[in-house]
Amino acid sequence: MLKIAICDDEPQAAAQEEAIVRDSLRACGIAGEVTRYTQSQTLLDDLTDDGFFYDLLLLDIEMPGLDGMEMARRCREILPKVRIIFVTSHREYAIDAFELSIFRYVPKSDRETRLAAAVTDAAKLIQLEAGQTYTIQTASRLERISFQEILYIQREGKNARIVSASGTAKVRKSLQQVFEELHAPEFVFLDRGCIANILQIRKISGGMAELSTGQCLPISRGHLQDVKEKINRFWGERIG
Repeated sequence: MLKIAICDDEPQAAAQEEAIVRDSLRACGIAGEVTRYTQSQTLLDDLTDDGFFYDLLLLDIEMPGLDGMEMARRCREILPKVRIIFVTSHREYAIDAFELSIFRYVPKSDRETRLAAAVTDAAKLIQLEAGQTYTIQTASRLERISFQEILYIQREGKNARIVSASGTAKVRKSLQQVFEELHAPEFVFLDRGCIANILQIRKISGGMAELSTGQCLPISRGHLQDVKEKINRFWGERIG
């Protein structure tokens, strides 16, 4: 069951958004639990409790106290994998979507038609990623690594070294073979010897890809434009 939170200081707007969310989940056959907040600090307080989490957050940007942008930053620190949808009248903030990995922006003026699609897409993606794993099989063990946990994959001699949030693993395959087996749009070659997870890239600067962990990976000059285009296309399909 997906856990979803809506945070909007206008109670009527929050209630309308909850109705849309529930209808969207019902239409696509996904079970969900929806909680409404009218104060961002209350949501943040809940998230700091041990074991408390949400899969998807719908945040208004213009809020008293902690605004939506600051809430998104703080929520990312607590729940790095949470999906965030901004429901806002202020499209000028969209420039920050790349840094904060915002799943989608929904204008309040078009909320009735666009929020349902955004929630449906997010819910399906969350379920899909939860079930997507890469399997490493050797003579002595079988290990499955969640796609969303993979940070990057590097060539190491005749092996590919997979670095994830939980550690590293090696597979005796070429980097190209691993890339083809992953067959997922969130993975991109930074150079001939390294594949990165777009979901883990926070920004591109000075020919380097900065990951959510703070680690920086070099991007070859020949791949730089392709990496930027793939990242823009990846998020463009989700923010659009």
